Amino acid sequence: MKFGMMYEIQIPEPHYPGIERDRYHQVMAQVELGDQVGFDYFWTVEHHFLNEFSHCSAPEVLYGAISQRTKRIRIGHAVALLPEQYNHPVRVAERAAVLDIVSDGRMDLGTGRSTTLTEMDGFEVDPEQTKAQWQEAIRMIPKMWTEDPFSHQGEFFNIPPRSVIPKPVQKPHPPLWVACSQPDSFAAAGEMGLGVLCFNLGGYEQLDERVAAYRAAVKNANPVGSFVNDQIAALVIVHCGEDDEEAKRIGGPEGEWFVQNAERLYNPWQGREVPDSYKFAVDAIQTERVGKVAQDHLDSGAFAMGNPDSIIEVMKKYQDAGVDQVLCFLQPGRLEHTRIMDCIKLMGREVIPHFI
Repeated sequence: MKFGMMYEIQIPEPHYPGIERDRYHQVMAQVELGDQVGFDYFWTVEHHFLNEFSHCSAPEVLYGAISQRTKRIRIGHAVALLPEQYNHPVRVAERAAVLDIVSDGRMDLGTGRSTTLTEMDGFEVDPEQTKAQWQEAIRMIPKMWTEDPFSHQGEFFNIPPRSVIPKPVQKPHPPLWVACSQPDSFAAAGEMGLGVLCFNLGGYEQLDERVAAYRAAVKNANPVGSFVNDQIAALVIVHCGEDDEEAKRIGGPEGEWFVQNAERLYNPWQGREVPDSYKFAVDAIQTERVGKVAQDHLDSGAFAMGNPDSIIEVMKKYQDAGVDQVLCFLQPGRLEHTRIMDCIKLMGREVIPHFI
């Protein structure tokens, strides 16, 4: 099983002048260390307008800096938003190819369509159309990397024959992933040959049905790209410390800050018609996160906190559930940079080697 570093770049209040500069430089230092100690992937979101919760609105710029500070860790979008008001698919393909070049072939492209009205309304995105736009765009992008010239006539995009340049280093093209939550989306990802980025915080037991649906579907995949990326990655909020109880005491409240603020992101849906393709995600926030406390998340495996032995026990259960990569959310809430660095060192020294 592999280990990824997953980031929102959270900056809770109170803010001070220069805090965003400080936090970005801290993240870069953390990823440099992660690269050195054995983490396999670095992932960040693309979010807009989500003050405190996520200050990562231009991840492709950060990835360029990370690519020059690291040597082996893979760099992944988790995810690039494909509705055209956020990102035209040609620009996604171009930026991803440049990142693949400057990182010497270490880019992974995860995609999605966004779920918060704060973001969709801000970009005048119609929630009724995001799924169809994503489906059309994700089939276009790998062709832009492998066909020259590329052309497309569709419902949302019409592109005359053009050379989409540059081309990525990885051949035939970089691995493709998609954000998933509901069981149906796991099956759809398998049918399309896409790797899964599971951002539910339901713990390892919740994954059984979803993993089974994906594995069944991927056996008969008709991939949107040139190959099947048969992998499942699952989000876990992680804090590893030398002292088991202290790590839980320090990490638990920050993990709770994350889940409570994630729930608030869905408040704008109240009083609005929820399209069928978003109903599961909106309902899941109410059933999986609201009202829970740190101990519930520790018991379910949504939080992996404690000393290295405790972390290993949780990770074994994800491995047994069929997860190929754990997305270690290392920077929840107000967790201090020094503690995150110590956690990364412990993970590299004690936890990751257990799964090699």
